[in-house]
Amino acid sequence: MNYLVTEGFKEAAEKFQMESGVGPTVELNSLDDRIRIRDAIQNGRIQEATALVNQLHPELLDNDRYLYFHLQQLHLIELIRADRVEEALAFAQSHLSEAGESDPSVLNELERTLALLAFEDPSASPFGDLLQPAHRQKVASEVNAAILKMEHQESTSPKLSTLLKLILWAQDKLDKKKTRYPKMTDLATAKIEDVK
Repeated sequence: MNYLVTEGFKEAAEKFQMESGVGPTVELNSLDDRIRIRDAIQNGRIQEATALVNQLHPELLDNDRYLYFHLQQLHLIELIRADRVEEALAFAQSHLSEAGESDPSVLNELERTLALLAFEDPSASPFGDLLQPAHRQKVASEVNAAILKMEHQESTSPKLSTLLKLILWAQDKLDKKKTRYPKMTDLATAKIEDVK
């Protein structure tokens, strides 16, 4: 249930609640705002998502400048994706150049983004990963985690993914020590290999 609520899968959480009898730790209706923000980001409507974040938690983007930069960077990427080069350059100059001057890691990300403009087909460039849906998802997850943290939820990462990471970490440590143990060979099905 924690995973479904944390990641904003309201319908799945409702079905899980009905079928298992396990109740959520938060009111499921509170997920609606986060779902709208996530959907806006995943569909490339970054200014809409930014406005929704500001309505929900006006201080969030003021206090987390790196998150705000990622939203602005994503808007720049959407302008580049739409081949609106002039607008992209004007946006970068007016909204992002100052952020790049003050933080070297931001400057590197900004340079990677602007480098997309140098290619005829930006998606085939060395920086084409920025145009992939996975990049939108990454930013959507960052925003979701920041909102959860702001709302004082118990954790900003789902317990299930944390548990899977711990299993992988523990198995790696045991493998390095050449220890024999029942190893989980398939995380999706939780298949465990017998000790040999």
